[in-house]
Amino acid sequence: MARQEQGSDGVRRRVVVFPLPFEGHISPMLQLGELLHARGLAVSVLHTDFHSATADFNAPDPARHPELAFVPINEKLHNGDATPGGGSRTDIVAQLLALNGACERPFREALASLLLGQRPPDVACVVVDGQWYTALGAASELGVPVLALRTDSAAMFRSMLAFPRLCAAGYIPVKDERLDEVVAELEPLRVRDLIRVDGSDTDALCGFIARVAAAMRASASGVVLNTFDAIEALELTKIQDELSCPAFAVGPLHMMCPAPAEHSLHEPDRSCLAWLDAHPPRSVLYVSLGSVASVDAGVFEEMAWGLAGSGVPFLWVVRPGSVHGIATEATPRMPDGIDEEVRVRGKVVTWAPQREVLAHEAIGAFWTQCGWNSTLESICAGVPMLAQPCFADQTVNARYLTHQWGVGLELGDVIDRARVAKTVRMMMAGKEGDRVRERARQLKLQTDQCVASSLAIENLARYMLSL
Repeated sequence: MARQEQGSDGVRRRVVVFPLPFEGHISPMLQLGELLHARGLAVSVLHTDFHSATADFNAPDPARHPELAFVPINEKLHNGDATPGGGSRTDIVAQLLALNGACERPFREALASLLLGQRPPDVACVVVDGQWYTALGAASELGVPVLALRTDSAAMFRSMLAFPRLCAAGYIPVKDERLDEVVAELEPLRVRDLIRVDGSDTDALCGFIARVAAAMRASASGVVLNTFDAIEALELTKIQDELSCPAFAVGPLHMMCPAPAEHSLHEPDRSCLAWLDAHPPRSVLYVSLGSVASVDAGVFEEMAWGLAGSGVPFLWVVRPGSVHGIATEATPRMPDGIDEEVRVRGKVVTWAPQREVLAHEAIGAFWTQCGWNSTLESICAGVPMLAQPCFADQTVNARYLTHQWGVGLELGDVIDRARVAKTVRMMMAGKEGDRVRERARQLKLQTDQCVASSLAIENLARYMLSL
C-alpha cells in the first residue's frame, strides 16, 4: 500500500521531474514518476511543450497519467533550434546543445514558481534527465537537491564520465588504425564502440559530454539509472567509485511499474498482434530501429531484400522519417519487386506495441538499433537480438549484448542483402541462434528474480525524503 510521505506540518512531499523531450527519455521518466507516486510522493512533471513536424518532440499526455501533475515550462523553441542541422540528417549534438540553451531560463522560472510561497516547502527534490546539464545547474542554484536520471546503460554513463580522459589519451577523435583496439578502462568496449554521432562535429560532441559530466560532478545529489545488478553490477560499482554522490540502479523501470502503459508519440498498429497469433512459437523476426534512428535508402533496400531472401517470417516497423532523403511525414515504400515477398512472409507497420510484441510467443528474435529501452525490453522478454547500432549509446549497448551478456549477434558495419539473409537464418534456425536464445532465457530468469526482490525504488524514495 502506498504511504503518504508528509512533512511535520502534514504537507505531502513532492518530487519535480523534468524529462528530455525524446520518446526514449520521456517513457522512463514517467515510469519513475509513477513508481514514486505509488510510494506516497506527489509528482509534478515540468515539460517542454514544443511540437515539431517530425513528432520527435512532444509534450507528454496528461490524460494517460492522471496521478501526476503536468506543468509546461513555456519555452520558446523554434524549428531552427529543434533541428539545428536542418534536412533529414538531424545533428543530434547540436540539437541537445540548443535544447539546453533554450530551456535553461524557462525551467528555472517554472521551478522557482513551484517553490514560491511554499509554507512549509513541500518539494523534496528535483529529478532531471541526465542530458539536461543546464537544468542540473539551475536547480542546484535555486537550492533544491537535484538528481539526474540516466536513461542509458551504466556502461554508457561510465564511458561518458571517462570521455575527457579518452580525449586526452588520444582515443578521440577516432582513428581508423585504432578501431579494433580495446579501451583498457572500458573493457569490453573497443575504440569503434565509443560514443559516436555521425553528422555531428567531434569537438561539439566532446564539449557536450564534458558539460554533462561536469554538471553531474558539481550539482547532482544523486544519479538514478534504469538498469540493475544482474547485468551491470561491475559498471555500477565503478560509477559509484567515480562519483561523490550515490548511484541508484532502479531498473528495469518498465517491469517495476504495476500497470505499465507504453508511452509513444506514434500510434501503434495493433493488427500485428493478430498476425503474430497465426504463427508458430519463436518463428517470427521482429525488426524495429526505434523512434529516432534512420538509415540511408541503400541500407533500407538491402534490409528489405535480405529479409525477403532469408525465408523467415518478419514483422517490420517502418515509420515515417526512418529513411534519409524521404520526407519525415511520409512512410518509406518497399523496393520495387519485393511486394509479393512481403505479402507472403512479412507484415510491415508504421509502429508496433513493442512490449506486447516482444512478449508474444511467436517472436524468435529482435533486429534492433540497440537503444537502451529496446535492449532492456528484449532482455526482460527473454528475446535474443540482432544488433544494428546507428548512433550515440547504441554502439556501447551492442557490444555488451553481443560480447558481455551473450544475448545477441552482430549484423556488421556493412548491411548487404546476402549477409542479412545469412545472419537472420543463423539467428532463427542455426546453432549460434540456439546459443544466444538459451542465454537470453537464462538472463530473463535472473531479471525476473531481480525485479521480484528489488527494494531499489523504496531506497530511492527514502533518500529523496532525507535530502
